[in-house]
Amino acid sequence: MPVINMLEAKTRLSQLVAAVEDGSESEIIIARNGKPAARLVPIVEEKRGVRLGLAEGLYPPMTLEEFDADNDLIREMFEAEKDFS
Repeated sequence: MPVINMLEAKTRLSQLVAAVEDGSESEIIIARNGKPAARLVPIVEEKRGVRLGLAEGLYPPMTLEEFDADNDLIREMFEAEKDFS
């Protein structure tokens, strides 16, 4: 983890960023008047996506018709007037 002073960091910024990007340096500390002021590190991209099969085997298999069988009942429950008195 090299420590680079501010003036040198300003003149070599592209090289420093490239070193962090390609992994030749895991981080670079930038110092102001000999005191660490900032850390230059690579941005780690989060892997996003859909995790398929997460609930596999937890529920019995069913057809679309079976899955939708209670739709009318559920609709009635949501549309029912409620007496909050």
